[in-house]
Amino acid sequence: MYDLPTRERALALVRQGRSLNSVSRETGVSRAAIRSWQQEIRPARPAAACPRCAPEPRLPDEPAAYCYLLGLYLGDGCISRLGRTYSLRIACADAWPGLIEECEQALRAVRSGNRTGRVRQQGCVSVWAYSNHWPCLFPQHGPGRKHERRIRLEPWQQEAVDAYPWEFIRGLVHSDGCRVANWTTRVVAGERKRYEYPRYFLTNKSEDILRIYSETLAKVGVESRITRRGGAPYNVSVARRPSVVLMDAHVGAKH
Repeated sequence: MYDLPTRERALALVRQGRSLNSVSRETGVSRAAIRSWQQEIRPARPAAACPRCAPEPRLPDEPAAYCYLLGLYLGDGCISRLGRTYSLRIACADAWPGLIEECEQALRAVRSGNRTGRVRQQGCVSVWAYSNHWPCLFPQHGPGRKHERRIRLEPWQQEAVDAYPWEFIRGLVHSDGCRVANWTTRVVAGERKRYEYPRYFLTNKSEDILRIYSETLAKVGVESRITRRGGAPYNVSVARRPSVVLMDAHVGAKH
């Protein structure tokens, strides 16, 4: 067993580019122990106080990260009761390792000190974190599926989204959206030519979530269109070139 100062000193030396052998000789810590510490997420820290439970409720301490996480939650997130606490899980496709990493970073930023982790499932990774305060931070939590209940942003959430609209948009696109290349053909000078053009889609069964997304896009100057199938909302598309350019600058393809 090694105390925390010894552990932190060993990891600091490794971050300086030192080899495990040299750090082990200098600190007296085995290479196996140092290697296991490197593989951990981070040393445990006290959980941050909930900004919504404060005597004077305030916005989350990291509002940009919160807006990104809010978009992920509305798309592919789920809050579940586990004993005396709550678990927030975000399903991230295996194909996008960058998204998985960004999701975990956002969880850590919003609830600093709370443990995070990943559970591999078929075709995806569930990134999770425990906190007693997830329902405080995401009041959209409730029984049943999101598209079967009303989804509205609280005034304080809308204030955060208005301040960081692109982070919120990125979160929604990273969860339920995509950037694709459509194509069409035209006859030019008697010859049929193929043209490709990019566009963005966000697909969700919740009309409320599609509306919130579309309204946020409008506030940043992005034109969009809601498509319905059989009378039910289906997706929001962004196809006009100036709007796609804006989306590329602030969102881009998943990675």
